[in-house]
Amino acid sequence: MNNGSSADKLRSKRSDAAVRVAAQLFLSNGIEAVKMTDIADLSGIGVATLYRYFGTKTGITIASMTYLWNDMRSMFSGVFESEVFLKQKGIKQLEDLMKMFVVLYEAHPRFMKLLSEFDLMIVSEGVPKAMLKEYDRSIINFYCIFEGAYLTGLSDESVREIPDLRLFYVTFAHALMQMSMKLINGELLPSDDFSLAKNELELLIEAAVCYLKK
Repeated sequence: MNNGSSADKLRSKRSDAAVRVAAQLFLSNGIEAVKMTDIADLSGIGVATLYRYFGTKTGITIASMTYLWNDMRSMFSGVFESEVFLKQKGIKQLEDLMKMFVVLYEAHPRFMKLLSEFDLMIVSEGVPKAMLKEYDRSIINFYCIFEGAYLTGLSDESVREIPDLRLFYVTFAHALMQMSMKLINGELLPSDDFSLAKNELELLIEAAVCYLKK
């Protein structure tokens, strides 16, 4: 029994180490450029062992992206539960929540670029949804905090009632995320001009705030 437990702990420790190494390699070089042998060499874990743990490169990629989202969540934890945040009017809380996307864009561009590549990988490889359940749970979802801020706004009369708060949240979360990823991927067309990229994000947030404000 003890031998089995020790083996499980060793496997968990080694697979966690491989995921951390893979995540850093993906951030530095992108998913496509990284090979399983690169992960094996840097982690000190044999290639055969990596395939035994994760099945495929897709498997360790999903695990690494899940790890990165969880790491990102820990960086934001506590900010929106702080006394400073909760003392603000509801409309200001909502604005600060949406500004999280500006923080992601400015402070974590490699992560945002990696998200774009990962989405393309999911589509091109036809990754089944069943493989993405843990990843889906790891994605930062601030809806509960957003709803709390909205209710605070209704109470302090800084926001107006809207018909479907969840639809509003999903719409602007998707819009801000996709705009961030497009801006980070860089100018592609002759007409593209991203010199005011941050301003574009802020303008979209301002439009959302104007819609919510009473």
